[in-house]
Amino acid sequence: MAEITRKELVLALIGIHEDHKPRLSGLDLSGLDLSYLNLCAADLGAANMTGCKMVGTNLNDAFLGGAILRDADLTDAYLRQAIFRGTDLRGAKLRGARTTGTVFQKCEIEGADLPEGFTQLG
Repeated sequence: MAEITRKELVLALIGIHEDHKPRLSGLDLSGLDLSYLNLCAADLGAANMTGCKMVGTNLNDAFLGGAILRDADLTDAYLRQAIFRGTDLRGAKLRGARTTGTVFQKCEIEGADLPEGFTQLG
């Protein structure tokens, strides 16, 4: 169960100055609909996003190391230059995601619907 609601997250994001990065590391965001939100450059390290709907979400330059995105829907998400290191992507949907320069390293990917051209380091 998520620690906060989508509305609370949106209100928090509105209050962040454009020069600052959203710090959401370690939060339980499981099951939330985060579709089409701008989470560019967000720190989502070790966040629990199990079952999140993130269709079209902007995660360019975001850090998702150690995050849990099991069964999350990232269809058509913007993931350019994002870092997925040790991230749990089991069962996640990433079809159509934009991944230019994205780093996937030592991620769990069993059953994931991966974007075209997916490669993983280590």
